[in-house]
Amino acid sequence: MKMQRITLHDIATLSGVTKMTVSRYLRMPHKVSQETAARIASVIDELGYEPDADNPIVASNSLPRIGVLIPSFNNQIFADLLAGIESVTTAQGFQTVVVNYDYDLQREEEQIATVLAFNVKALLLTETVHTLRAEKYLNAANIPVAEVMGISTNLNRINVGFDNYQAGYDMTNMLIASNRRCIIYFGSMSDVRDEQRYQGYRDAMLAANLPEGRIVPNKVSSVSIGTGMMTLARQMYPEIDGILCTNDDLAVGVLQECRASGIRVPEQMAIAGFHGLDIGQVTTPQLASVVTPRFEMGKVATEILIKKIQQRPTIERVNLHYRLSMGASL
Repeated sequence: MKMQRITLHDIATLSGVTKMTVSRYLRMPHKVSQETAARIASVIDELGYEPDADNPIVASNSLPRIGVLIPSFNNQIFADLLAGIESVTTAQGFQTVVVNYDYDLQREEEQIATVLAFNVKALLLTETVHTLRAEKYLNAANIPVAEVMGISTNLNRINVGFDNYQAGYDMTNMLIASNRRCIIYFGSMSDVRDEQRYQGYRDAMLAANLPEGRIVPNKVSSVSIGTGMMTLARQMYPEIDGILCTNDDLAVGVLQECRASGIRVPEQMAIAGFHGLDIGQVTTPQLASVVTPRFEMGKVATEILIKKIQQRPTIERVNLHYRLSMGASL
């Protein structure tokens, strides 16, 4: 019978420490207190654990790794980001260790510890706000860390992204310019980027002396969720004549519901999405959207990380900007 593989989590649990501490002991035992080191060593000896990814001998014979944390495997925007990352890692002789944390900061904290246990040379994160413990993990790791998808002021972090607040503000003004007066914001998970876009929308509506409204399902965006949100919005905001969605798949769902209900787009309802996904570019009418540089963000951030790993000079903050596409739905 094949024995169940012993994991760092098992050792950490039995030793009464974190996986991060076990990983540090395996890589740099001199940086762990004697008492903790003795406890971990005792558990390892008792279990007969043989490290693999953390074993310096094994690691030296494998490709160097870059850890990547994304909030959802079900969102097209992160597939494009990963494509950009791997366009560089493949060419430069690096591997990626990719994990998902389901838009949950506690889960992200756990996954950061898990990925660091693989002796990665750098980390690429898609959030700019983390738990206190996650911050401790990141600082203790002493490796290059990049944050992408937004603008960050975090010290000692590489940042490659675009201004979500300004994008929300600018697209809302485009909706207002199309003579819409009851524009509602359709959110998704209420993550930091979603909140920044909403704040941009809200400030643009306030500047135009227009009432603001918002629907937030706290679910990963999808076409079907967009359809349901449109049904709810028509009940909550009978005068609705414009919608700004935090993702294009929501906007496609809104467009489908408009068709089913006989609402003409854009004559009676203006619809704008976010990210410029392919799904919104093949609809009729073509969706207006904030087109974001997802592939480029992954590519540029990874290029910078590798330069940092190799101790070569490089810039550390890049704003790649976005562009507004009017499509035919405004």
